[in-house]
Amino acid sequence: MASQPAGENPNPIPVGVVGCGRMGRLHARTYAQMPGTKLVGVYDAIPRAAQTVAAEFGTKVVAHLDELAEMVSAVTIAVPTEHHLKAAEPFLKRGVACLIEKPLARDSAEGKQIVEMARRHGAMLQVGHIERFNPAVVALAKLNLTPRFIDAARVSPLPFRSLDVGVVLDVMIHDIDIVLSLIKSPVKRVDAVGVSVIGGVEDICNARLTFANGCVANLTASRLALKTERKLRVFSPNAYVSIDYQKKSGVIAHRDENVSAIRTAVERLRQGQGEAKNFADLVKLTPLAVEDVDQIRAELESFVDSIRRKKEPVVSGDQGLAAVEVAERIVAEM
Repeated sequence: MASQPAGENPNPIPVGVVGCGRMGRLHARTYAQMPGTKLVGVYDAIPRAAQTVAAEFGTKVVAHLDELAEMVSAVTIAVPTEHHLKAAEPFLKRGVACLIEKPLARDSAEGKQIVEMARRHGAMLQVGHIERFNPAVVALAKLNLTPRFIDAARVSPLPFRSLDVGVVLDVMIHDIDIVLSLIKSPVKRVDAVGVSVIGGVEDICNARLTFANGCVANLTASRLALKTERKLRVFSPNAYVSIDYQKKSGVIAHRDENVSAIRTAVERLRQGQGEAKNFADLVKLTPLAVEDVDQIRAELESFVDSIRRKKEPVVSGDQGLAAVEVAERIVAEM
């Protein structure tokens, strides 16, 4: 297939993809379909993987990272986390905008090297925390709440992949990033407990983060559950919000719309008037206004828009590094 519809954009940004696994293929497909980009090449350490993706999306296989770095203005780095620094280096040193899949790096030391390299060479750096582009998360962020307590659960059956990486960096990192973006305050204390069942890294973890502003976040991640659940609940002085990452939906209960009815029901019961009510029937829940979108398309369109407008990306390198640093603290506390 042609990588660009004719005539839709006279100045498409030349882009490439490094790593042609599941996520790299999705990025290649999206770049090939977007009118603002031209997919000029892909690279993978396994030539056959690169050849398959290149043939599918009408681009070429590039044999060396340095060669691809000379061809592009932007690139997605979708290789295993342990190779992020090495794979990104040729691009960052040339000032090429990089979208590096989450987590930014395997540890904060490498993450700092990536962020500093991007800053030194004037390369825009975005981290692929895809849940920031989940329509339910976007709708939640627009509410501008002041969270006092957040509870997040991200559990699933064993995926039989990435088992060399602990569940904190592989899975919980999503919720760490979301929580940091919502609370906007330094983490003051970390308490955590975890269990390793399959190998030498944790498969289950619960962490309690206490922030400098007094907010508390309770995060649970497991890849040994018998069901899949990805939910986030936010408690603030003025509202309660619950979102379902999978269903891309959510509900909100506004304090002003509920407190009066609940207090009236309680007072009537105290006075011996009427019977106890079903609490759920008293609570007015309003669906969040959610716009369903393709999250990867939204992420890459945002990446390209940040490049064109020379503005800070939705998830900056510093934010990606902050998530890795908190993840490290959680693992250390375990």
